[in-house]
Amino acid sequence: MAKDPKRKAKSRDPGWKYGFWPDPLKEMVQCIFCKKVVPAGIKRFKQHLAGGYGDTIKCPKAPELISKEMSIYLKKNARSVIVQVDEGEGEGEGEQEQEQGAEEGEAVDQEVVAKRHKYGTSQPTLEHCTKKSKEAKEIVDDHVADFFYENAIAFNVINSRSFEIMVESIGQYGPGYRAPTFREIREELLERAVQRTMELRKKHEEAWKEYGCTIMSDGWTDTSRRHLINFLANSPAGTFFLGSVDASSEVADAQMLADLLEKQIDKVGKEYVVQIVTDNGANFKAAGRILMERIPHLFWTPCAAHCLNLMMHDIGQIKEFNTTINMAKKLSRFLYKHGRLLEFMRKKIDGDLVRPAVTRFATSYLTLASMFQKRKGQQCERIVLSAPFWTKVQNCLKASQPLLIALRIADGDETPAAPEIMAAMEVAKSTIKEDLEANNTLLKQVMDCYDRRWENQMEQKLYGAALFLNPGKFFAIRDKDRRQATRLRFMFNDVFWKMVSDDDEQCKISKQADDYERSEGDCFSKPMAIRERDNKNPILWWGSYGGLAYELQSLAKRIVSLCCSASGCERNWSTFSHVHTKKRNRLEHKRLSKLVYVSYNRKMSNRFQKIRELGSKAKKSNPLILEEFNWESEWVDVNSDPVHTGAAADGDGNVLTWGQMDEAIGATEGLQGRGLKRAAAARSAAAVSHTYARKKRPRRANATQDIAELNDSDQEMMEVDAPGDQHGVSDSEYTMEDGEDSGGPPDGEQEFLLNEALLD
Repeated sequence: MAKDPKRKAKSRDPGWKYGFWPDPLKEMVQCIFCKKVVPAGIKRFKQHLAGGYGDTIKCPKAPELISKEMSIYLKKNARSVIVQVDEGEGEGEGEQEQEQGAEEGEAVDQEVVAKRHKYGTSQPTLEHCTKKSKEAKEIVDDHVADFFYENAIAFNVINSRSFEIMVESIGQYGPGYRAPTFREIREELLERAVQRTMELRKKHEEAWKEYGCTIMSDGWTDTSRRHLINFLANSPAGTFFLGSVDASSEVADAQMLADLLEKQIDKVGKEYVVQIVTDNGANFKAAGRILMERIPHLFWTPCAAHCLNLMMHDIGQIKEFNTTINMAKKLSRFLYKHGRLLEFMRKKIDGDLVRPAVTRFATSYLTLASMFQKRKGQQCERIVLSAPFWTKVQNCLKASQPLLIALRIADGDETPAAPEIMAAMEVAKSTIKEDLEANNTLLKQVMDCYDRRWENQMEQKLYGAALFLNPGKFFAIRDKDRRQATRLRFMFNDVFWKMVSDDDEQCKISKQADDYERSEGDCFSKPMAIRERDNKNPILWWGSYGGLAYELQSLAKRIVSLCCSASGCERNWSTFSHVHTKKRNRLEHKRLSKLVYVSYNRKMSNRFQKIRELGSKAKKSNPLILEEFNWESEWVDVNSDPVHTGAAADGDGNVLTWGQMDEAIGATEGLQGRGLKRAAAARSAAAVSHTYARKKRPRRANATQDIAELNDSDQEMMEVDAPGDQHGVSDSEYTMEDGEDSGGPPDGEQEFLLNEALLD
């Protein structure tokens, strides 16, 4: 095996004569003498053979001659210190630690980047062996920047892991690297990337065999009006992109969708597919029914995230909430429309007010939560709002916050959502009832939306079975509500009768489920199994304590590992917007499919790797919040689109907006600094020949009328001849004092507590 070229690096390093990669991930090297697996790279393995290194155990079976050979090689390639002097001037000296033989592959670029992310190392590995002058780094940075600018590459590409790995690998290769040619990157390298992706699929296939999987599907129409349908498979190993179909020339009826889905199910293996998850459209519902008739053990489940989004949309249409959201939008648009006011706001709240989310409806409620969180730091109430506005915001959040928490569970990738979603929705329902019990009319409207969307569409037996098999939740329900526990058992019975056709196996599972429900039997009555119910996630718990009930354990692992959302289909639409375009229409369909296959799966793999790295640091990702700000949001005025938010902003590193650029060249009039510092107001007045000031209007008690004044700034601003007017307003005049609030809750109501984790 050690002589297998596929299991060794293509290197002259003598260590590879005595070791090999035991797995395709290439994260460790196995010794052919003692069979010990050495983590990290080949250098650590040579230390294992040589001995005498504190962090590596010496191989007890390696011949002395080989140990001596490795020791001599390691000493020969020890780091030497080289002092470089800048030829132009006598300054800028620096020490350069250079390890010879780097081209022999002692450090693997993927490992370097992975460790950097996992342990938070701030400096790249090359800095341990090379310290270049500041001027040299600036030259390289300029070349990288020019590459981005000249080819119109999005700036966020620089944050991608693959870009970081590419830079690291070029640095490790050293001088003289020749980039691949157009033909190579178009054909040979693409084919190699496809093969690597196929290797990635093997890891997913192992999880499909053990846990089963969910087939997810969703449609999308691109800029060329082509209708594309995505197919993905989800399991505890992550989400894998199976392929996409251009259905532009087809009628997307139930029969066509069922045929397409069945083809993907056959590719994965019918015996491994537990459910399909799609959106709630009538054609997908009908396709799901057709498939359940064709494949008896299969479940069709509508997307929980889609259902929750529709529920929040319905709640947002309630008159009181709709008015409040529109008022908040007008305030937000006003702030984002004026450059200096926007800059001042960002400094005050240390960021943006608008929280771009994965859906339009989630954006509305998260932005309201952001405003509510910052209400004490701004003079919104005193200038443009009234106290009743904040009361209405609280009511909006009382109705939406529990649903946002459930949406975060449904959309999350850290743990499977099926065992959690039904309990989360029950908690959301009871929380909404408790928070809105003082307003019966509003509560009835919200509950009507809840029942119409959830109980009529999403009360799925598969979710009930998953909750029954979730020990961290089920036994608390059993002790508190026997009726609900009995209902969950009936749901489980219906599910396993459908999934298991053999009569004898059904009897075994039923008996084992009785033991589980009563905490009896050899495995479920153990004190450790009972203590760990709340500490382990359901998959690990069944793997640890369900072994003596093998039939039930196998079934449970297939059910509790399921997702309940097809949002994974939507997370990488940018892949298709860049690949499925007219600029690439000369690519043959086969090559195009390969490109999408590689690109999508690499992004999915990187996403799950990032989630695992956050988990190792005791952090969680927030699937609701988008990383990039959406300047085309209905909450933002697009005229305030930033010119540049990076180092190429103004000299102080502040964000430059189009409004500020216009003002700098005299294209538009400046805005008088209302609520800004005097110096800022003075600069605004001095920059142009005249300024604008708000008309003085009588104070209205109605908050809706106050906000309506902000709807059209062209009508609310008048031109005045006041070039020397520098009477700005100090911070304190337009900022609430620390002790002030915007009004407490009405009598008889508890104060609303904002879940700030939703905004992280």
